[in-house]
Amino acid sequence: MSVVSSIVLYAVIWFMTFLVALPFRLTTQGEAGEVVPGTHAGAPEQHHLRKKAIITTIVAFAIWVIVATIILSGWISVRDIDWADRMGSSS
Repeated sequence: MSVVSSIVLYAVIWFMTFLVALPFRLTTQGEAGEVVPGTHAGAPEQHHLRKKAIITTIVAFAIWVIVATIILSGWISVRDIDWADRMGSSS
């Protein structure tokens, strides 16, 4: 895996993890009872983006290490998931 591939893999994992983490511990303005005029009641009261980004960075790094280890070790290769046999035989 090249440097660019590893960076792209980390970015994909980071964004997927971040999108999963966004709704955690979210309190909407409607739930809090204070809806700011001009906003939707479902808008977050406090979003805690910095904390979520830091946690996402740590979790995404752990997931990236696992995925990169699996890819670099060869435990799972592209041929393992080629069920249609489009790559030909591995011999």
